[in-house]
Amino acid sequence: MDPINRGPEEYGHDAEGDDARQGRGTPAPAPARARVVRLVSGDLLVTVNPVDGSEIEPCPPGQEPPAPRPRTPEERAEAAQAAAPPVPPGPVPPELPLLERQEQRERLVAILGRGRSARLTGPAGSGRTVLLDAVAADCAGLAPDGVVRLSGHHRTPAELLHELFAAVRYAPDHRPGRAVLLDRLREIGAVVVVDDLEFGGAALDELLAAAPECAFLLAAGPDAPAPSPDAHLDELHLSGLGRGAALKLLESAVGRTLTDDEANWAGDLWFESEGLPLRFVQAGALLRQRDRLRVTPAEFDAFGALEEAFEPTDPDAAAAVAAAAFDGIDDPDVELREIPLPSLGEGAAPAALLASRLSRSAQTALRFAVALGGEVPHQAHLPALVGDTHADAALGELMACGLLSPVGPRYRLAAGVLTQLLAQGYGAEAADRAHTVAQHYAWWAAHPSVTPERAAAESDALLAALGALVSATGGDEATGAERRATAVSLARAAAPAFAAGLHWGAWERALRAGQEAARLTGEVAEEAYFHHELGVLALCAGNLERARAELEASIGMRGVIADKRGTVAGRRALALVADLAGEHATPAHGEEPVSPPRGTPVSRGPAAARPAPEPATAPLPGGAVRPAPLPGAPAGGLTKAPVPGFPDFAAEGPTLITRPDTEGGGRPSLKGGILNGARRNLAAVGAGALLVAVLGTVVTLGATSGNGEDPATNRVTSDSTATEGAPDDEGFDDGEQPTEGEAGEPGESGDPTRSGSPSPSDSGSASPPDPSGSGTPGTPGTSGTPSPSDDPTTTTAPTTTTAPPTGPSTRPPRPTTTRPTTTSSPPKPTPSASSTSPTPPTTPPTTTPPTTDPAEEENSPSNSASSTLGGPPAPGDPAGSESPA
Repeated sequence: MDPINRGPEEYGHDAEGDDARQGRGTPAPAPARARVVRLVSGDLLVTVNPVDGSEIEPCPPGQEPPAPRPRTPEERAEAAQAAAPPVPPGPVPPELPLLERQEQRERLVAILGRGRSARLTGPAGSGRTVLLDAVAADCAGLAPDGVVRLSGHHRTPAELLHELFAAVRYAPDHRPGRAVLLDRLREIGAVVVVDDLEFGGAALDELLAAAPECAFLLAAGPDAPAPSPDAHLDELHLSGLGRGAALKLLESAVGRTLTDDEANWAGDLWFESEGLPLRFVQAGALLRQRDRLRVTPAEFDAFGALEEAFEPTDPDAAAAVAAAAFDGIDDPDVELREIPLPSLGEGAAPAALLASRLSRSAQTALRFAVALGGEVPHQAHLPALVGDTHADAALGELMACGLLSPVGPRYRLAAGVLTQLLAQGYGAEAADRAHTVAQHYAWWAAHPSVTPERAAAESDALLAALGALVSATGGDEATGAERRATAVSLARAAAPAFAAGLHWGAWERALRAGQEAARLTGEVAEEAYFHHELGVLALCAGNLERARAELEASIGMRGVIADKRGTVAGRRALALVADLAGEHATPAHGEEPVSPPRGTPVSRGPAAARPAPEPATAPLPGGAVRPAPLPGAPAGGLTKAPVPGFPDFAAEGPTLITRPDTEGGGRPSLKGGILNGARRNLAAVGAGALLVAVLGTVVTLGATSGNGEDPATNRVTSDSTATEGAPDDEGFDDGEQPTEGEAGEPGESGDPTRSGSPSPSDSGSASPPDPSGSGTPGTPGTSGTPSPSDDPTTTTAPTTTTAPPTGPSTRPPRPTTTRPTTTSSPPKPTPSASSTSPTPPTTPPTTTPPTTDPAEEENSPSNSASSTLGGPPAPGDPAGSESPA
């Protein structure tokens, strides 16, 4: 499928109809189909979703990939062709011999034939790649798995190992885990040729140890790290050519014999360049350009029509004519012009001079390469970038001049060319050109017809454009924002393609560049997407902490913008991180806590592993409620165990966890009760207790208020008043105190006794306080008549007395609503002969006695017992307080 001219079979053309139209019959544009790819990484199934983010889950049973199988010779040849750089269109460069490299060639073949590994070093332009090609051709039938060519440019050891596995074994959409990968690599026996290696030391040892049955031929520059002393590598170093070999190489590049002036100029160049073969290849291009310039159009025709038609496509014709003239052939039709030889400086740095004599398409392609930091786009992209349908031939021009060198499946500027072109002003408007390349790649990478393998092969140029936009400076604010927005679009389009193409090194670099661009532009949704993808990538690599950090950042950002689908995808991945980290493991047998009452959850981690959590609820208004100490309980109060945090319920706040204390190995004490639970449980229990107390009081008052008959014992109790005229043969006089130990007397121990029901009092017959202090010592009451109690049990909600409390817990007072009128003289107690019929007070109250029946008084609204929930108590009012039982 052509990305530029789509055919009728392309997507979106079958959506014609009433539902696919908008406006005045204009067909609605079909939505672009997202490239969704499912692949297996280790034991995980990854669904690359470019819309909401990749999904990751454990690989379900039955969906495991088949076992990798060895590639057939035909498949290996196809893979090797795909890994080689394409043949550029245009003029074919001359064939150059391999001079003064035969000894190194034979030695390397012998080392690899013995199953050993070698490392070849040399300066840039010394001919390392040409020598590797020759050695690889000699070792074609040496190993059972053949020869594997890899590029170490911007590659890590892990990436090279995965590329080696993919080159030898057929496993589509499968990226094995670390352990499985190492097992598979031990079965591979091949000659592995790696050019442009950028690492050494322990990383190089890891690469060599991972494939013990392979023989490695490594080529690195002089600046690459050295291997470790334990690495079993044979070191070879390449130097420059001799003077004679350099002149012979120059003659081969020019295609003719050198003149004396040219030979002398080449000798000076050899001394200046230290015999590097690249300099003489470029010098040969300079001499060929000089030959074409010396030939006039008179040999073609007088009007120059043939020259205009054939010069861009057949430049060797003029060079052949000029070479024949220089060799002494007398041709009167050939008219030569005098063109001086390049200077020594131009010969040592010939890039600018060579570029000035190229076609406009080639010069524009060079400017794009400079804008991308030396990376050259594929020849299929040059017509769209340059704006010329024949711009793909510019790649051949650049290659013939020695301005490009092959790097894996593509080309880049040769060593030193970028610096020379920047010095000549080729870097002007580099940011705008990088922006143009990024816009083109953003459209191209997102097109459904582009396979992930094609996108992965173009990864270096694409990442170079992305990095140039992110780091671009200068220009106004609007221009900078537009460039960064384009960078975000490019990263969104390229990252899923790199992931589906199993080029995960490029995937990570694209995600990080896109995340930075999104952060600078303030696009929260895009930044959340990149964080999510980085978390999935870290999860596939086994880096759980990095995955957790990235996924939590993504979930937080998507929560802000209310992206529900993205949040769900992030939470699923985060749950998988928790499962792989083993955060749901049960505690050890010795550390198992005792379950608190009422279903309070139990912590699953050690108590000292986390700091004390913050309170889950607001503190109670009256402070923490402390229960009364039970008999036999220690006086030190309650002791709380350390409070661990809940990792699984962090979003809901921590829960207070307690453990009951034991004393002397006996049964657990009541300190681990509900009062030591969470504060919200404590508040609920307190509210329930208060409700029970109120309901109990109401029920008790209702039960006692309707009893109008005298008690059977005809004795004053807390439930009824005394009946006048009744015999009081068993009572005491009003002023007489009962002896110690008799019934109804609170003892001297100071422990208050409480009645099972409160004593109602009449608001209209209240008596003043007794100043004689008739109360029994140690009894907190002001009434001279204590309320007898048959059982010293504690009521649910007792009311407090007006005297200072002696008990450990008090309740708010329940005052009467009617204040009695006191007399000016204190009452005088009158002794009574009977304890069952108390004598009324001697001092009459100032209020009018009630005329209603006592039973009706108890049911009247003026009864003080029915209004004890409001108003302050009257001072000294015996009915306003209740004798504690």
